[in-house]
Amino acid sequence: MLLSFLNPLYEHPGSWASAYVDTSVHTEDQRQRRHLSAEAVTRELARQGADEPTCGAVHDALESLRHAPEPYGRAVFARDGEVVLEVPLTRGPQDGEAYWGALPRVTPLLDLAGEDPLSLVAYIDRTGARIELRSALLHEEAGQVTGRQWPVHRSKASDWSERHFQLKVEDTWEHNAREVAGALAACQEETGADLLILCGDDRERRSVHEKLPKALQDRVMETSRGKDSNLLPREVEELRAEHVRRRILAEVDRFRAARTPDRERRAAAVEGVPRLIEAAREHRLAELLIRPDAPDTHREVWIGEDPDQLAARRDELKDIGEHQAWSARADDALVRAAVVTDAPVVSLTPVLRETGEEVAPGGMGALLRWK
Repeated sequence: MLLSFLNPLYEHPGSWASAYVDTSVHTEDQRQRRHLSAEAVTRELARQGADEPTCGAVHDALESLRHAPEPYGRAVFARDGEVVLEVPLTRGPQDGEAYWGALPRVTPLLDLAGEDPLSLVAYIDRTGARIELRSALLHEEAGQVTGRQWPVHRSKASDWSERHFQLKVEDTWEHNAREVAGALAACQEETGADLLILCGDDRERRSVHEKLPKALQDRVMETSRGKDSNLLPREVEELRAEHVRRRILAEVDRFRAARTPDRERRAAAVEGVPRLIEAAREHRLAELLIRPDAPDTHREVWIGEDPDQLAARRDELKDIGEHQAWSARADDALVRAAVVTDAPVVSLTPVLRETGEEVAPGGMGALLRWK
């Protein structure tokens, strides 16, 4: 998951308020429920030491959600009396979570707002396709492909003319498949969709799949469900979850292989807070892997104003020339270092749920880039 949208949170040093609220309840008493949630979050931030203007900014932002139609929730980040960023969530949080600290509390976003692949769903038949754009928070029409309408049905080949007609049908199918593949490729380039879901009969799906650009081949999933109607949200969620699962497992395999030293005894992956800190200071994080509730995420580290100023002990910051130091959580400090160097961050929660195995001791590791 690329977290470049979090960059505004790291442009200025200072203490941050972070709040995660549930907006999934849509009943007659939701206004009162959300009002009480806003009050509880504000009190908790004040208890942790947040200044009054920042508490007020968070309170106002949460109060504005009384009528929000969002199906899951929202994260709010504020400092110096101003809300800097709001993030719609794609999974429901534990309502009323509030944090005050030297860094914004962003790691929960990996499970609550991450890995939500934007998907193009194509309902394919022999005459063309209808395309939708889908995500956890989005469902809209994205286009219609109308190919050749005749001939599209085969007949029994009993003589030359019938066989000739059948070849025309085959040619129509192939032409229409090329049209659909071209439209999907163009739509993917325009939207940046992560996943292409092809719905329809086997022949039509396979023909379109084969004609897509090679760069898109590994983004495709196929299903016969929904060929005569829309895919249900639950079915889309299952396909998107499977796509995410495969991608994360592939990244975990890369990480495990990279831990093995090469002939020069250099490993392309590290684990454990001290070695992750060293890699972050050297701008060598290529991809950060975190299980948000793992033991090492809670470890105290020390940070300076710049993202590469972090250390396991406070006095280490003096050794690298930084005289100001603040206490922070290891996961939030490492995510900051990853974000500002454009390194993606992957949640390991799905792997633990599926296999029961811890990928890295303490729950954090990283693939490295060489200098």
